[in-house]
Amino acid sequence: MPPVPVDPNPTRSAAVRRPSAEEVAAASDRTVPDVTGPDLLVLFSGINPSLYSAATGHHFARPGNRFWPALHGAGFTDRLLRPSEQHLLPALGLGITNVVERATARADELSPEEYVAGGARLAERVGRLRPRYLAVLGVTAYRAAFGRPKARLGPQDEQIAGVPVWVLPNPSGLNAHFQLPALITEFAALRAAARP
Repeated sequence: MPPVPVDPNPTRSAAVRRPSAEEVAAASDRTVPDVTGPDLLVLFSGINPSLYSAATGHHFARPGNRFWPALHGAGFTDRLLRPSEQHLLPALGLGITNVVERATARADELSPEEYVAGGARLAERVGRLRPRYLAVLGVTAYRAAFGRPKARLGPQDEQIAGVPVWVLPNPSGLNAHFQLPALITEFAALRAAARP
């Protein structure tokens, strides 16, 4: 695995102040910009931003979210990154986006129509970026966005915009079905497939 690049602007990566409860509540319906670049090995797609992520501007930022520990534990990064270091991912061939762009307190606040529209937008993004793999974090979101009611975790038979799809468990702390060791196992299987 390539080492995590040295941040030319280390103050940008410094610990970020936690948003207040008022700031988090005010983040409803905001978006978090994608983290992308050329030649991506994996484009990770969350379901939609949490209010906490929208308040900070960083993907998977809510305390208790296991995305960053799973990414490191699976060997995608050589150290545990903080959400505020998400800008370092493209140099490692990794990107982040979401199926649905608007932030909510819980994913169950999203409508079926939002999932379908989000799936169409995600397919367009994938077609433009051409990552080696699209990793959707949440089997229920993948089923809803792409009309695949029988989809399971792992590699999918179907491709999106000609790109292979891998469905991973949702790393949210609210997903009690998968603890960190199991998440790492799932992420590691994708890493093994994605690395040249």
